[in-house]
Amino acid sequence: MDNKAAIHVAIVDDHTLLRNALGKLIESFNNFAVAFEAANGEELKQLLTKKYIPDIILLDVNMPGMNGFETAEWLYKNYPQIKVLALSMLSDESTIIRMLKLGAKGYILKTTDPEELQMALSSVMKKNFYLSDYISGKVIGGLNKNMDVTDDVVYLTEKEKEFLKLVCSDLSYKDIAEKMFVGQRRVEDYRNTLFEKLKLKSRVGLVLYAIKNGIFEI
Repeated sequence: MDNKAAIHVAIVDDHTLLRNALGKLIESFNNFAVAFEAANGEELKQLLTKKYIPDIILLDVNMPGMNGFETAEWLYKNYPQIKVLALSMLSDESTIIRMLKLGAKGYILKTTDPEELQMALSSVMKKNFYLSDYISGKVIGGLNKNMDVTDDVVYLTEKEKEFLKLVCSDLSYKDIAEKMFVGQRRVEDYRNTLFEKLKLKSRVGLVLYAIKNGIFEI
């Protein structure tokens, strides 16, 4: 924040270690500085009234409380001058397109390398837009399906369908993580994403949805 010529970036993500690592990485980029960090949209709203308004917000999609979708929409209405760059583990077309429709200027995955992150931040600042070839392909694929995120049709990834099938068993979330060969936090991400996509609030709701839509057969 001492360098007035720097491009200031706020990081909004509920993973503390990731936030800290991203902060150090961004500080290492030429002409970039971290304005502040927040754990979710609610905390961001409070900090924006007390802190310096950043040029860019690096915004996670899946967060507890006020998630990335709600935060992006709120920012677009209240701080349209701030450029939002979505950062997520989610790579399905519906999530990407929805974030872009809500005002995000770009979308990158958490698996991206430091060079691409720097490129994305620079592009969003200079060109007002950034999508990698991979994400662009996802967007085009989604549009080719005539997908509209406001429609009642919900598109699920193969991993989300696999998770739904396992949810219908008596396995704990820890056991499901082992079955899917992922960490328990990743399984929680699948669950929370499906809660958001399907507008559900419980495991029972997920089970009923899976049975009703033929994902799991009794």
